[in-house]
Amino acid sequence: MKSTATQTNRKILDGTVWVFLAEGLLLPTGLITAGVLTRQLGPAGYGLFTLASVIVAWIEWSITSIFSRTTIKFVGETSDWKPIGALVVQLHLAVSAGVALLLWVLTPALAAALHEPELDNYLRLFALDIPIFSLASAQRNILIGRGQFRERALATAGRWTLRLLFIVLLVELGFSVSGAILGSIGASLVEYLITGYFAPVPWLKRSNVPLRSLFGYALPLFGFAMTMRLYDKLDLFLLKFLGGSAEQSGIYGAAQNLAFIPTILSISFSPLLLSSLSRLLAAGELSQAKQLSRQALRLIVALLPIGAITAATAPDIIQLIYGEAFLATAPILSLLIFSALGLMMISVGTTILTAASKPSWPLVIAAPLLPLAAYGHWWIIPTWQAQGAAMVTMLVAVFGAVLMVCAIYRLWQILPPIATLCRSLLVCGALYLLASYWPIVSPLWVLPQLLVLGLMIPVLFLALGEFNRQEIALAGSVLTTLITSERQRQ
Repeated sequence: MKSTATQTNRKILDGTVWVFLAEGLLLPTGLITAGVLTRQLGPAGYGLFTLASVIVAWIEWSITSIFSRTTIKFVGETSDWKPIGALVVQLHLAVSAGVALLLWVLTPALAAALHEPELDNYLRLFALDIPIFSLASAQRNILIGRGQFRERALATAGRWTLRLLFIVLLVELGFSVSGAILGSIGASLVEYLITGYFAPVPWLKRSNVPLRSLFGYALPLFGFAMTMRLYDKLDLFLLKFLGGSAEQSGIYGAAQNLAFIPTILSISFSPLLLSSLSRLLAAGELSQAKQLSRQALRLIVALLPIGAITAATAPDIIQLIYGEAFLATAPILSLLIFSALGLMMISVGTTILTAASKPSWPLVIAAPLLPLAAYGHWWIIPTWQAQGAAMVTMLVAVFGAVLMVCAIYRLWQILPPIATLCRSLLVCGALYLLASYWPIVSPLWVLPQLLVLGLMIPVLFLALGEFNRQEIALAGSVLTTLITSERQRQ
């Protein structure tokens, strides 16, 4: 049993690291892409590309969120994954093609409503990306369900890397906004081909999987995802609606962008956890599934020092990235980083409940968060402006995280380890004080400061006795594998 548990933990840790590194490519490639596009397209052209990409990305995210967790669970529970894989791919294709066609028809009206006539052609071109991206997403989830975590990471790394190359090449060749859109479509196609190579799905084959069982999971989880999506942007919308200036919106949006980093870790970890839990429960290993879930909750608690470091160094981070004009972003970032950690707990909790065949529980937990946040913003924002909006967002996210922990305790009688929470609070206090009194002679010194403070988190946890010998050996094994893989690549 212990050997099996160790193998499961090692596979999740190894997969999370690889997927996190792959998803993390979004940051450098995105910054380089933005730098090239802003210079080549100018403010107007870049604005049109951004507007088109935001609209299409929201559509794509909505489609893929219908089936993502459901696919991972169903594929993870069975050895004969091709029937469910075929059905999922067929559903993705049908829904995405229909939505792409609808967008094609509605683009003239949408462009007119936004007072941007050129957006018509750009949106119609970008609509081609919707079915390709959706199919790639379906196959990516199948890879995760099968436990092929490294292959999933490879597909993502290929997407972000080639997206940068395609966009830069086509824009430099003079294709302007259309070139940037074609580069994005090309990246989706590459990801589809990579995922299809590792998970060939006979998507033309008729599937005998009952739709009722699939949608019994998909619909409540889609409702949860849409609720959290609306909650995630509610603060910025109400800040502007309740009288906030464009400058305040920009400052708040800048803080949201920096608080996104824990979300990347959540994207990397939660699907892998769902796949592993589904496999364990399908094999009847309930006790091991409970232990793995408890370790996942423990991980979120152990990430609290990241919030403390961010809060202490927020002014220096803001000055380095955005400049002195955005220093008002610092107190907002200090709050939103803890909101992101709360949302990560909700995401992990949703994964556990989904694996345990409770797909409606996350929606029940998320449903009150949206009206609660709306009421809080309506009451606080007129007085406290942007900082008040961030405070409400953080408090509601923490409240949702507590509700999620209570739901998991009701289901399996497990909680995050109290000892880990105490150690995490001690590390938070120590690193907050150290970061607060660390003299910064130049904005560029922020990067080595953050690196040192980040490395001190596991060191302090180790000194406080948080990790046992087995966990230390496991981390060393994964680190050795990463170093060996990098040397082989070179």
